[in-house]
Amino acid sequence: MIGGLSSIVSPSAGPTELFAGPSSRQLPPVAGPDFGGTLASVIASAGNTLRQAEGAAVAGIAGELSPQQVVTKVMAAEQTLQAAIAIRDKLVGAYLEISRMQI
Repeated sequence: MIGGLSSIVSPSAGPTELFAGPSSRQLPPVAGPDFGGTLASVIASAGNTLRQAEGAAVAGIAGELSPQQVVTKVMAAEQTLQAAIAIRDKLVGAYLEISRMQI
């Protein structure tokens, strides 16, 4: 998908070059993390939470953690997984919406 866009838009083209027209003005550069970097950090954090819950479950079976600690870790993993699924569903829905748009 993104590979197809690279043939349309050059990577060096900024927002003002893409929509240049008589009424366009210079936009200030946007500082901060990009979407891909933010998404990667969220995915890494979710993976860490799931690994911690798995480790807590194993430690609970071995008797190293209390049942309350195991349940707390597993509930956090469940919430993380539900959030990841909701985000995935929103991204898929947005992609389908964009793919239905007429050009």
